[in-house]
Amino acid sequence: MRNWRIALVATSALLCGCGYHVAGRSNALPQSIRVIAVPALENKTTSYRIEQRLTAATVHEFLAKTRYRVVSEPSNGDAVLRGKVLSLEAVPLLFDTATGRATTMLVTVKCEVTFEERDTGNVLYHTDNFLFRNQYEISTDVKSFFEEQDAALERLAQDFAARLVAAVTENY
Repeated sequence: MRNWRIALVATSALLCGCGYHVAGRSNALPQSIRVIAVPALENKTTSYRIEQRLTAATVHEFLAKTRYRVVSEPSNGDAVLRGKVLSLEAVPLLFDTATGRATTMLVTVKCEVTFEERDTGNVLYHTDNFLFRNQYEISTDVKSFFEEQDAALERLAQDFAARLVAAVTENY
């Protein structure tokens, strides 16, 4: 009798599922979209070339995690993803007690994002307040955290792109 109950509960759990899914793997976009245009994001910050890194990472994420072809020219896409980087902020979060230097930074990127079908003008996703926040450990001083060749900026761009592509394709 006990084995029967366990089997019933296990089968029910498998059939019902929990409703969760892996971010970035779902696709709620119309079937007519096969090519996504991702023109360079606009940079409204004082951070040099941040829009280039975020755009490149977003294109890479679309190519790596979705079935879509990606182009840069809006007229060649079935849908267009446009964005503006409105702010980029890094705040020291944790400090080394011996030196007083920051060891972990909290980075926040705020963007305006619009994703629309090119032919119909139908807006599939829009937000004036796409916020990306993440913590990054640093091994050097805070001033070098945002240098052009810093690996932290590359990680930031990749993490940002993963979240943005998931938001756009899953229609959050």
